[in-house]
Amino acid sequence: VHFLSLQIFGCGAVAQVTTSYDTKGQFLSINLAFAIGITFGVHIAHGISGAHLNPAVSLAFCLIGRFQWSKLPFYVLSQIIGAYLGAATVFAQYYDAIMSYGGGNLTVTGPTATAYIFATYPAAYLTTANGFVDQVVGTGALLLCLMALVDTRNSPAPKGLEPALVGTIVLVIGIAMGSNCGYAINPARDLGPRLFTYTAGWGLDVFTAGNYWCWVPLVAPLVGAILGCIIYLLFIEIHHSRKEDEKQTNERGNTEYDIDLDEWKPNKRNLTTLTASDKVHIINNPFQEGQSENSDWKKSSCNEECIVNRF
Repeated sequence: VHFLSLQIFGCGAVAQVTTSYDTKGQFLSINLAFAIGITFGVHIAHGISGAHLNPAVSLAFCLIGRFQWSKLPFYVLSQIIGAYLGAATVFAQYYDAIMSYGGGNLTVTGPTATAYIFATYPAAYLTTANGFVDQVVGTGALLLCLMALVDTRNSPAPKGLEPALVGTIVLVIGIAMGSNCGYAINPARDLGPRLFTYTAGWGLDVFTAGNYWCWVPLVAPLVGAILGCIIYLLFIEIHHSRKEDEKQTNERGNTEYDIDLDEWKPNKRNLTTLTASDKVHIINNPFQEGQSENSDWKKSSCNEECIVNRF
């Protein structure tokens, strides 16, 4: 998915704008290309991986218990490899244009630099400290918005519109926070292409340029993602009231419910919302005490979670 959404569309737009000397696109077109690329990346990968395109997002979700730690290394590795291959594809597609623009040289800095087509580099005025803050704020904003989109007790994204709204978040971050250092906000999006440029002939300068800038887009997004999640949990999610029959979506797409069986009596209208695969968190469960007052419910297995079937 990185191959398609971030590199071919996003970095492809940077290549077009750069090698055409801004005659075939400008900064806004780059922002749009990344945003629309992310939109379709989420469409493509949502049913397979939950559309985890960003190691910072995956790590933050692991820390708050919404993603499995065992999957994290494989997801991160796949994201980096995909970004590397995507950069290689853009290079192959724009090879002649890149070589013409650079006068036959592959350079990282200077008036004909082309390395920034693939990875991010700081503006001449930007200090490392300010760049770190830039990436923390940008990635924090990303996670803050993503948490709201998937929070079923707030104002979640309408079903089917999630990819477009994620793309919109990336678009507004690019428009508002892109000039300092290219808004990486994604360690894989930066590391994969940086590794490619190193192997393709740009040399060690891709790691040393900008006062060894390369570590900032790796570390700062991780910090920003964690802070974004914490801010949302502390200032928004923790204040949600616990509602009866509230839905939550787990990572497999099934539905989870919190139901107090002492207070809530199911009826036919309620039961039509449940399927045998839905997870239900039972509160004050009479079945655990051998009671069977609610004859509409049948217990498959009840501890903290149970699967509830209806007859």
